Amino acid sequence: MSRIAKEPVKIPDKVRASVENGIISVIGPKGALEMSVHPAVKVLMKDQLVTVAARHSTVKSRAMSGTTRSLINNMVIGVSEGFEKRLTLIGTGYRAKADGSTVNLSLGFSHPIVYQASKEITFHVESESSAQVKLVVRGIDKQEVGQVAADLRRMRPPEPYKGKGVRYSDERVRRKTIKSVG
Repeated sequence: MSRIAKEPVKIPDKVRASVENGIISVIGPKGALEMSVHPAVKVLMKDQLVTVAARHSTVKSRAMSGTTRSLINNMVIGVSEGFEKRLTLIGTGYRAKADGSTVNLSLGFSHPIVYQASKEITFHVESESSAQVKLVVRGIDKQEVGQVAADLRRMRPPEPYKGKGVRYSDERVRRKTIKSVG
């Protein structure tokens, strides 16, 4: 059995979870999430604990039990606290304007980029100094928050010479030295 799956997921007081017909649903103060459980895994609810176990002793079943446990834990954290990814826009004239689940980006192209996310995702611009803009992506689904942040980063990835572009706030960009001519 997976070592991750051995530990049960504790459900906080403000969160409700239920397992019915192979679908686990978690409802909390920030929203609700649902996920279908893989057939090789069994999920049991007892008191305020969710336990995950492999149905068979195969490698796939044991691996899926650990994955399922992590996904359920992410669902519980998402509906109770939420997730966020922080992006930094570095470059002259790089701007972001957030409006709910829409963000308008100026990234040095001849046209502004309008990115429309799902209703569960919200954008917030924290600081807008002359050289750096900090953009925060928030939501209850960890996978979706990460995917939206990756999509925004892909629009203008950081370049290695000046470091301009969209990067995660904790990302380190290795800089190259400029070759001198002559």
